[in-house]
Amino acid sequence: MMIKNRLNLAVWFWAAISALVLCSPAWGAGIVASTSFGEDNEIIVEFRTPVEVAIAGEAQRYRVFEETDPDILLPVTEVEVADDGTRATLRFADPLNTTSAHVVNAQGIGGLESTTFTVSKSYLGYLLTVLISALLIKNFVFTKYLGLCVFFGTSKRKETAKGMGVVFTIVVVVAVSMSWVLYQYVLKPFHLDYLQIVVFIGLTSLTVQAVDTVLRKVNPVLFKSFGVFLVLVIANCVVIAVPLLMASNEYNYFETLMLSLGAGGGFLLALYLMSSVRERVELARVPEPFKGLPIAFIVAGQFAMAFLGFSGLQLF
Repeated sequence: MMIKNRLNLAVWFWAAISALVLCSPAWGAGIVASTSFGEDNEIIVEFRTPVEVAIAGEAQRYRVFEETDPDILLPVTEVEVADDGTRATLRFADPLNTTSAHVVNAQGIGGLESTTFTVSKSYLGYLLTVLISALLIKNFVFTKYLGLCVFFGTSKRKETAKGMGVVFTIVVVVAVSMSWVLYQYVLKPFHLDYLQIVVFIGLTSLTVQAVDTVLRKVNPVLFKSFGVFLVLVIANCVVIAVPLLMASNEYNYFETLMLSLGAGGGFLLALYLMSSVRERVELARVPEPFKGLPIAFIVAGQFAMAFLGFSGLQLF
């Protein structure tokens, strides 16, 4: 009987605590149901319960800044509140950097003295943005002009191009993953950031040597078709640029993985497109001075101009 009474007492105690937590208006940002970015210069806030339209519509009640730059306030020029008080749209003079999380501090909204909440895109959408950006929008070959030596050397045949693209993607993913681990757990904690390039080049060389050994045993024909260009992957600027970009942007592992997959996939895409055209160009009537590498540079320039059409593209 005594045990039963104690259990009942514990149940009532936790029920009371839960009721206080859920009903308390000062519990975190309880009045905010959801947040999202609207147009280029808008933040949309959905409230759990209706708020006073007149109070919520005062722009001076909101302090907004990017999470990475708390000292720079973004002035709110206008606040449009729905008639039922469940939705507010904050507008700004300039477009917002939606790739960065924004912190909003509201004063006197919904009966609270102050409430703070964060506005950001969905993390899955952000990861896909990193992947697509490296794959198309900021393709390392056609927009940054990196890795051109291996690019022109292995883009003569589609089979060789596909093989090199796959091998290059494997090298980039493995090398950048190891670079991230060393950067996060060795270089940063011991303040050895100045050794980034040396360490990243060493890891790339180790990965390429491992792929070279495995490929020599597994597929000797493909290995011979690569020739010296497989070894040149060590000096490929893309393999070094990706971990340096990862370190400068302080990406976590998932973001780093998306970046390396996008870079490798973008290189594979560039190789396949270029090899498809070069196989046809060999059968075309090209003027003698333009045969070989000159016409290849012209085709690459046309691809680069085409990829400029992806500039500024935002899918998420």
